Amino acid sequence: MLKYRGDEDDHAESCELHLAVQMDKPQHLSGLLCQDRYKKYIESRSGWGVPVTPLRLAASQGSLGCVKILLANGAEVDCLDVKAQTPLFAAVSAGHFECVRALLKAGANPCGSPYNNCSPVLTASREGRVKILKELLDYGADTNIRSKKTPRRALSSTGCSGPLYLAAVYGHLECFRTLLLYGAEPNYNCTDKVVLGRMKHPVSVLEICLKHGCDPEFVSLLIDFGAHIYLPNMHAYQSLALRQALELLQREKECPRSLMSQCRLSIRRQLNQMGRLRLIDQLKIPLRIIKYLQHQTDYCWEETVRSDKEYVDNNT
Repeated sequence: MLKYRGDEDDHAESCELHLAVQMDKPQHLSGLLCQDRYKKYIESRSGWGVPVTPLRLAASQGSLGCVKILLANGAEVDCLDVKAQTPLFAAVSAGHFECVRALLKAGANPCGSPYNNCSPVLTASREGRVKILKELLDYGADTNIRSKKTPRRALSSTGCSGPLYLAAVYGHLECFRTLLLYGAEPNYNCTDKVVLGRMKHPVSVLEICLKHGCDPEFVSLLIDFGAHIYLPNMHAYQSLALRQALELLQREKECPRSLMSQCRLSIRRQLNQMGRLRLIDQLKIPLRIIKYLQHQTDYCWEETVRSDKEYVDNNT
């Protein structure tokens, strides 16, 4: 049975702050916070079940006006509840993009709390919230992040707690593509050799895609981003439902990757290791090369030729 778990010594000021947020009345909240007797309770915790701060409450219910006012008045942007969830995590979980953006602009950690088993990126990938996912990655969230506590049974078979795995299992193609574009490791979605070494039989992202019957586009993306395609147990996936995906893999084995593709992989890999993959569009190179590095093929040729000419004219 739910039990009210507010402050041991609830004050009227604390209750009124929470009520203003709960009723989504930013003007009233602003008026309260102009008074010192209310402002000192800005980090007070109140509520049913899990007591939360006003900011955490505003973020979870998508009250953007209240979020901005609380932040402007000094509310702690990464305050934790008893589950180690931050306001950002709450906003991502509820799908409130504008609140996510406001919190990130205010300095919220895009990776969430190190004490929380989950993270904003894992949540956005699982729920298919690509717009929120891209915002998190733009602010530096880790594309290879994983659950802090991996079940022992998972270590014996797969490290499927990474965002790429989740996007594939739940069929979120755009999240899958976005993670790869931002530098997700395409083989095991994990760069921790210690973790991989503890797994008796690591299962790759490609195997997960085949096992769950993902759309062939998932496999095509993994090929484009340099995933290993030689699976030791390929015979296990010889089914009619996977015919297109298996044909893609077979064609890739028969036709070696082009030099252009190999160069793209090498450049992206180097930039990723340097932590500068997000700066590709700032490179002083022709536009069509930038777009190729970003895996964009649906651009106007005339426009890129004109841009290339402008680039040459400006640099000679």
